[in-house]
Formats: sequence, structure tokens, C-alpha cells
Amino acid sequence: MKNKLKEYRNKKKMTQKQLAKDCNVTSRSIISIEKGDFNPCLLLAYKISRVLDISMEELFCLEENSLDEIKKGEGTLK
Repeated sequence: MKNKLKEYRNKKKMTQKQLAKDCNVTSRSIISIEKGDFNPCLLLAYKISRVLDISMEELFCLEENSLDEIKKGEGTLK
């Protein structure tokens, strides 16, 4: 799953630490999400989108090959 977290966070002129505090998570969590190493749970994705005042759809999107895997029922999503 790709995300535009860093882009939208920078538009709001927020640091990773500020966003983490507002979402009640560690800054390491935000860093991991931005790098694509971690996909947040639905609740955290919702919190982030609310803090950044954007929709979850704007913030997160599935990669095309991931959609194909879901349709086929193969593999796991990273």
C-alpha cells in the first residue's frame, strides 16, 4: 500500500513528532508508515486522516499489483 503521509504532513507544516503526538502514537510509527515499512490499522489511518484534514482515500492507496493479488486471493499485502 502506498501512502502520501509525508506529503500531506509537510503541507500542514507538521513534524513527525507533532503528528505522532496528535495521533497518540510514537514518532517511530509515523516514520515507519511514511517509509512504507508499516501499514497502519484502520483506526490509526482514520486518526491520521482526521489530524491532516484529508480523507483516508487521499492518504492511502493500494498499488496496482496488490489489487491483482487481492482479486486472485494470493499472497499477503505488505
